[in-house]
Amino acid sequence: MKKILFMLASFLLLTGCAHVISEESRNMVDASIQFQGLRADPDSYVGKYVMLGGTVAGVQNDKDGSQLEVVQSPLDSDELPEEVSHSSGGRFLAITPRFLDPVVYKTGRRVTVVGQVQGKKVLPIDRIEYTYPVISIREIHVWSKSELEPPQYPPPGYYYDPYWWGPPYWWHRRPYF
Repeated sequence: MKKILFMLASFLLLTGCAHVISEESRNMVDASIQFQGLRADPDSYVGKYVMLGGTVAGVQNDKDGSQLEVVQSPLDSDELPEEVSHSSGGRFLAITPRFLDPVVYKTGRRVTVVGQVQGKKVLPIDRIEYTYPVISIREIHVWSKSELEPPQYPPPGYYYDPYWWGPPYWWHRRPYF
């Protein structure tokens, strides 16, 4: 019985530590590569694997595959990119031979990408020529709204009666927001 309880507790503990990117992909990543260095000279990192994140600025699909334009943001310990702010180091292109649905990869969604550096591509943004590092996608995770929102806990002083079987609890006690 103790063995079963220990295994159950271990399973619950380990599921809380799961990463959105697979272990295999994370092991391929060269953690010493910083985005500022990659953006400054993408050609010197060709063939290396990086993990980058940010907010989708646009997606283009054609017969050769898809191209995702991402505004880079630093990743936290859970591989979640920060919200777009002044901390962005610039933009990068994530390419794949697969079709990326514009509804799933719509503007404003946050993504985490692991991929191989392919070099650079120069494209216009408004009236300037911008040099993008190009990453060939190995693995990508689109963050859902539920993953981004912190869990809701009851406010301090909230009372919950587990033995109440009547109408909803907020009819007779203060509501939970």
